[in-house]
Amino acid sequence: MNGTKDQRRRGDTRQRIQDVALELFAEQGYEKTSLREIAERLEVTKAALYYHFKTKEEILVSIFEDLSRPIEDLIAWGRGQPQTLRTKREILRRYSEALVEAAPLFRFMQENQATVRELRIGEIFKDRMIDMRDILVDPDAELVEQVRCISAMTTMHAGMFVLKDVPGDLEEKRRAVLEVATDLVTQAHQGT
Repeated sequence: MNGTKDQRRRGDTRQRIQDVALELFAEQGYEKTSLREIAERLEVTKAALYYHFKTKEEILVSIFEDLSRPIEDLIAWGRGQPQTLRTKREILRRYSEALVEAAPLFRFMQENQATVRELRIGEIFKDRMIDMRDILVDPDAELVEQVRCISAMTTMHAGMFVLKDVPGDLEEKRRAVLEVATDLVTQAHQGT
């Protein structure tokens, strides 16, 4: 019983470290944030921080892995599904929900593109996007249909960033982006 309590406490600390680090990365940039500043904001010693993470990149990778786990799960699910319009619509619906959950991470990645390219998460993200493409795009489809499916995914990404400054309800904007992405996949499936 005590082991479970200790594990939960460590898990909470790990989560707090991730939250504070992402907050600092967003405020002042990844490069300008030090482990010392993260420890100070958490009001812990640098040694306590080192117990969980040795580097800023380890923190960032752990944030990426945790926030993108639903996308990994979606990819695994999608690989086992038939390439039907219904499946593709469900993939987009689930992907839209996953993007909402991972919004702080995607915002960080958008605002720190040069850093992301240099770090391991850039490659991991690229691989995940290729996996998403592979479950959404029928390789036997006409090129125009493949482009529509890829454009649906791109529409969802762009919608996260472009619409954030547009007035309106976040959920309404998410649904509008999903509708446009779904229309693209529907057109691709119909071969129009």
